[in-house]
Amino acid sequence: MTPPVPTLPERPTIDGLEPKWAPRWDERGVHRFDRTRPREDVFAIDTPPPTVSGSLHVGHVFSYTHTDVVARYQRMRGRAVFYPMGWDDNGLPTERRVQNHFGVRCDPALPYDPTFEPAEKPGDRQVPVSRRNFIALCERLTATDEVAFEELWRRLGLSVDWSMTYRTIGTRARVAAQRAFLRGLARGEAYLAEAPTLWDVTFRTAVAQAELEDRERPAAFHRLLFTRADGTDLEIATTRPELLPACVALVAHPDDARYRDLIGTHARTPVFGAEVPVLAHRAADPEKGTGIAMVCTFGDTTDVLWWRELALPTRAVVGRDGRFAPEAPAGVDGAAYAELAGATVHTARERVVALLRTQGRLVGEPERITHAVKFYEKGDKPLEIVTTRQWYLRNGGRDAGLREALLARGRELGWHPAHMRARYENWVEGLNGDWLVSRQRFFGVPFPVWYPLDERGEPVHDHPIVPDEAALPVDPGTDAPPGYTADRRGVPGGFAGDPDVMDTWATSSLTPQIAGGWCADDDLFDRVFPFALRPQAHDIIRTWLFSTVVRSHLEHGELPWRQVTLSGWILDPDRKKMSKSKGNVVTPMALLEQYGSDAVRYWAASARPGTDTAFDPGQMKIGRRLAIKILNASRFALSTGAVVGPVTAPLDRALLAELAGTVEAATAALDELDHARALEVTERFFWHFCDDHLELVKARAYGEHGSEAAASARAGLTTALSVLLRLFAPILPFVTEEVWSWWQEGSVHLAPWPDAEDLRRDAGDAEVLSAATEVLTAVRRAKSEAKVSMRTDVRRAVVTADPVVLARLTLAEADLRAAGHIQELTLRERRRTPLEVQVTL
Repeated sequence: MTPPVPTLPERPTIDGLEPKWAPRWDERGVHRFDRTRPREDVFAIDTPPPTVSGSLHVGHVFSYTHTDVVARYQRMRGRAVFYPMGWDDNGLPTERRVQNHFGVRCDPALPYDPTFEPAEKPGDRQVPVSRRNFIALCERLTATDEVAFEELWRRLGLSVDWSMTYRTIGTRARVAAQRAFLRGLARGEAYLAEAPTLWDVTFRTAVAQAELEDRERPAAFHRLLFTRADGTDLEIATTRPELLPACVALVAHPDDARYRDLIGTHARTPVFGAEVPVLAHRAADPEKGTGIAMVCTFGDTTDVLWWRELALPTRAVVGRDGRFAPEAPAGVDGAAYAELAGATVHTARERVVALLRTQGRLVGEPERITHAVKFYEKGDKPLEIVTTRQWYLRNGGRDAGLREALLARGRELGWHPAHMRARYENWVEGLNGDWLVSRQRFFGVPFPVWYPLDERGEPVHDHPIVPDEAALPVDPGTDAPPGYTADRRGVPGGFAGDPDVMDTWATSSLTPQIAGGWCADDDLFDRVFPFALRPQAHDIIRTWLFSTVVRSHLEHGELPWRQVTLSGWILDPDRKKMSKSKGNVVTPMALLEQYGSDAVRYWAASARPGTDTAFDPGQMKIGRRLAIKILNASRFALSTGAVVGPVTAPLDRALLAELAGTVEAATAALDELDHARALEVTERFFWHFCDDHLELVKARAYGEHGSEAAASARAGLTTALSVLLRLFAPILPFVTEEVWSWWQEGSVHLAPWPDAEDLRRDAGDAEVLSAATEVLTAVRRAKSEAKVSMRTDVRRAVVTADPVVLARLTLAEADLRAAGHIQELTLRERRRTPLEVQVTL
């Protein structure tokens, strides 16, 4: 074989490698998915579509690097890697960004204005626009954001097939989401119900259980005096006195002796004079407050539980706007309630407390406390519970059989790290209701449903009209249903479109189907589904991971992927999670420009899977030094020529033995999706290679010990460099491609992954290199302590060791003398004793 002739740069640098290589990878199709390959050769990744709502932050760079390491590794293992990129561009985050960016708000009652253009500099007041105008602005801004996102991903070196991108508001996504909904509706998995709903009063939309978060907030226990049937007082403690007009019952624990005689009687509410029953329920906590609670419709989820299980009436007072209804509910004193009509929750609380105090029905002063209050994860005000009509999807929350099936799916899935499965199981076991999938928003996938209108023009929700799948996607807000003409919209005997859109997770839960071309490209879908891997953050196990499992289980009867790998959070210097909402994020482009993409990827890949990691520019500096060292060490290793030939010298064969072990360890780590372990073992060997082996063989490689010895040294260096570049390639793609191009054809990213057994065929005794390194280290230490140059000659070095060790040193003696500048090397035998080195300068 004719050895390749290296073309070495005069002064190699890592600066400028990203704009050099990223376009070439595209031009050469390095990352293109080969859909001609058989199914068993395909490795499909269900890539997380980042939310398009402004800018990516360093947490995205962190987790997406982990995925890219897997993709590049599998490609080098000979797999056809299906690695698409999606953009999650519908939903509330996009709407908020559009509102702020253009200074508009959506008013569905307004007509479409084809001439509307937002102001160049929005004022303080948001301009109302039609739904169609608002959606057009959403489309415009997300398209701009997606260009910037793609630019950053390319700069980072993500090996995505950019010919296979999708949008969660795009045609393919809308078709998939609407098709899945219609099939779920036909199977009875999707259903419409009027029920108490967690409601965000700011965004005026329903919120699902998975979108909740508890926040500690100040509150106060107010002690109120109800009136028993016998006219005596009954003290109740509550943190929500404003809901007194919504009270429908009092509840005590059946074993609480204090209230046993009251069960089955009635009491009267203070101020509002409503008669309410006193009932027993085991969810009542005898240790909380006075031990007896008022049930209001609705103060919290426990109220909903009592309301449902005790078959209580409804007295709704808080509306969707977060204000008290204008009319008093039945059975409530209208004159007293008039004080609250139209008030916010905060104002109503103040007024009710004042009325209680005036009437002598408030005991003492409120007791200040802090407690957990439920918020929408993107909201700023506590959630209310209002009765609304919403779409739900069965998820095991009310079906024990489905819950067990979904738990079984979790056990089938390969988890990395394994302990993360407990989070999935805890979530599934803790579900208390089905998945609420409708949202009262605008920029989302509409429900493909219309309702016939009766003779009064009221919708008949029990008989929805649905389209044929072939007609998808549809927009009930603008399209007419089958059998109707557009002029029948909104008139008695005509139709009305469902006004809601799907929760963004209801679309994102179908990313395998959307990316894989479900029912649109059957050949592609058959090759990629179920996918090999879902990479994602651990905090959305309950949302994205679980919901995707639900959709795949219901639609396909199997898991959507075989394995899942979880990345941790990025923490700021105060050990708090970085997030846009907290304002503590770092945008990554400046980091990529300052340190280089390989250096930032090095920082990301150094983190253990599933582990929260501190943002650390210091680690990026280390990564940059490593990339520079790869350039310089490679230039030196290739400076005597890239030799393909037999490796014969014992020290060179020892290097191959050590390298084989490194390949074996890195391969095992990456097979287990442990990028950090793979980097650790590869980097450890690399520095050993640079610091020790290169120094030991330098003189021989330059020909000072003859041509045969030089050929072995050069072949060993060439082999080691080839293997090291391939081991580093998934993590440091730019610098490895640069060095590979100096002396190899094609891309390192399409080169085969190194094989440990191939190396072992030419390997020798690894301990030869270990022994030589130990002596060389001792010689260096002596020179360092004497504060002389490493090039200073050693007059004499005496090595005392076991005969087995001395035999190994004899094999490397010439290299050791040259590397240590040792004039006289004496080997003394002493059995079963640690190696000792005496140095005379």
